[in-house]
Amino acid sequence: MTTTTIMSNHTEVIMFVFIGFTNHLEIQISLFLMFLLIYIFTMVGNLGLVLLVAMDSRLHTPMYHFLSVLSFLDACYSSVITPKMLVNFLAENKTISFSGCVTQMLISITFGTTECFLLAVMAYDRYIAICNPLLYTAIMSPQVYVPLIIGSYVAGVLHAIIHTVATFHLSFCASNEIRHIFCDIPPLLAISCSDTHVNELLLFTFVSSIEIFTILIVLVSYGFILAAILRIRSTEGRKKVFSTCGSHLTGVSIYHGTILFMYLRPTASYSLQHDMIVSVFYTIVIPMLNPIIYSLRNKDVKDAIKKVLGRNKCTDTLLNA
Repeated sequence: MTTTTIMSNHTEVIMFVFIGFTNHLEIQISLFLMFLLIYIFTMVGNLGLVLLVAMDSRLHTPMYHFLSVLSFLDACYSSVITPKMLVNFLAENKTISFSGCVTQMLISITFGTTECFLLAVMAYDRYIAICNPLLYTAIMSPQVYVPLIIGSYVAGVLHAIIHTVATFHLSFCASNEIRHIFCDIPPLLAISCSDTHVNELLLFTFVSSIEIFTILIVLVSYGFILAAILRIRSTEGRKKVFSTCGSHLTGVSIYHGTILFMYLRPTASYSLQHDMIVSVFYTIVIPMLNPIIYSLRNKDVKDAIKKVLGRNKCTDTLLNA
């Protein structure tokens, strides 16, 4: 399927078509229902956590402010991808306009990059809280954590602008069929009829630099945290710290692992089915899991939920599951 216009003696794409997972209607309906449930859970979990932090004064600390920002980010990140994907499962016309594709890529890269920096900031926050507990409030004051949050977003926007401008300066004259579920860099480079070596170099340079920088912050922070944990004599104290830090490390490992697999490879190794599954994982599944990873295992959050919902046997059973 080709939707093009003639511009300067070249055939230029003005519309893209998503190939997606499959053309079988029964499978598409099943996928629609599954991802609809995931999206509902994602929005309820993440936006619920944002409201919970806003409503409960006991959660008005830097740690929970970072968690609420992460939750809001995940809700927005998922909303950039999932609604369009859900429509495409049931629609015969699975197209997106050129400008729509530009917008989707710009926003998705912004949120994805911002999350990388925010996870690093959260690791630093845990380092301060555990290694300097008496100075935690003074060090992580609003004058510190607000600029860190803003800086994460600014870095995300700048990174997104670089790749979006570079990608859509290419010519797309060979095909307009994106073998993916959303407008991402690798599948668009794969269908361009321009030389993409500069784009691949930009992708490798910026993604690897961001990954090295943010992962290094996480590793150094948790190196100091581990040393502090080993000095804790109380078994209960060690268990509490391990629980909090283990949740964060789990989220960081899953997120960065999928990013590294997806973007730090040659375009020639792009694989439709495998890479779509990986993309779904970090754009749709991880935003759903983050409220569970970071919050429902946290005693303060559990107590706040009980306070809002009212303490009863059903609430206790759900939170202790």
